[in-house]
Amino acid sequence: MKVILLERVEGRGGLGDVVTVKDGFARNYLLPRSKALRATAANMKVFDAQRAEIEVRNTKAKEEAGEAGTTLDGTSYVLIRQAGETGQLYGSVSGRDVADMVNAAGGKIDRSMVVLDKPIKTLGVHPVKVKLHAEVTVTVNINIARSLDESERQAKGENVITSQYDEDLAVAAEAAADMVEGGAGSHDGFGDDH
Repeated sequence: MKVILLERVEGRGGLGDVVTVKDGFARNYLLPRSKALRATAANMKVFDAQRAEIEVRNTKAKEEAGEAGTTLDGTSYVLIRQAGETGQLYGSVSGRDVADMVNAAGGKIDRSMVVLDKPIKTLGVHPVKVKLHAEVTVTVNINIARSLDESERQAKGENVITSQYDEDLAVAAEAAADMVEGGAGSHDGFGDDH
């Protein structure tokens, strides 16, 4: 299907371009979201008559997104979730979770703006892209931890999973050394009466 783009669409073209896209993409995405018009003679005339107005509206939307992006870019959010000892979450963090977190902290984004290739399934600090406009993308950091203390340690750059493993290893080594030095199971003269 041939359409006239009313704004920049990544991988397709810019404002005013007449491009051929798959029918489903046009019907299900571009046309309902007012990102394009069908490329008919009547729509071409309407677009040419309103082109300046559409460009001004698009520029204004881009500027507003840019302003919002300056306050949002690089911000960090803490999300407390349950996870196993290896750092695997019991569940996952989706775009909706990220949007809810940003909005709860005073931001204003929609879950469709959050760009996640796949859901986040591990503890740690994860950079997440937020597409505020077709030409404005910012990055926010999502700190996923089991507790506030753990999130603070992760924010400082500590890998809490390996730290926990090292602590467990040290405790086990200390317990083994205690056993060798005369802890549980030693024979301090008891039972040597034979």
